[in-house]
Amino acid sequence: MDLIGMYLRDAMGDGCPVCRILRKYEESEIETILYEHVNDPYVQEKFKESLGLCTYHAWKTLREAYSDPLLGPLGVAIIYERMLSSYVSSLERGRIPEEGECFLCRLMEEKETNTVEALAERIGELLPEYEKSGSVLCRRHYEMLLSILRRTNPETAERLKTVQLEKLRVLRERLGSFIDKFDYRAKEKPTREEISSLPLAIEA
Repeated sequence: MDLIGMYLRDAMGDGCPVCRILRKYEESEIETILYEHVNDPYVQEKFKESLGLCTYHAWKTLREAYSDPLLGPLGVAIIYERMLSSYVSSLERGRIPEEGECFLCRLMEEKETNTVEALAERIGELLPEYEKSGSVLCRRHYEMLLSILRRTNPETAERLKTVQLEKLRVLRERLGSFIDKFDYRAKEKPTREEISSLPLAIEA
């Protein structure tokens, strides 16, 4: 297994491995921007094209900045002071600027595509790892992966469908058992697996 394969295998824990990779990547990109690229002309231009970030990434970036004492809100303030100045200047000239695609959204879309394609390329090695892991691909990433495999490896696509369905059935059973434990007649508390079934079901 190559380094990318090991990276994908290591992402298999609870929940969707692709989502887990994307969450780490998103946090890393936000930190990199705030640590190193607030004054980078290329990044400034990308922010200018999209008038800052989308609502989701703008608030997430601010939360990340406030949650890290080494970051703080200064970097976000510098970015948005520039965006606000650009926006005000446009309005003063009687022009309403168009809002382009969010810089971070574009990065996330590229990372998502690359990750699913890398998983598809190594599915022969990784499907057994996925089957025995606690991971459950979310609906979106399962369907993206299945779509690639139907074109490139139909036999493995069928095997993935079987594995995925079994994982979802187990998850449904655990969630049902979690619900049953709230009955006043129940004598046992929910297990760790039953408790985790709720966020896993939401993610799936």
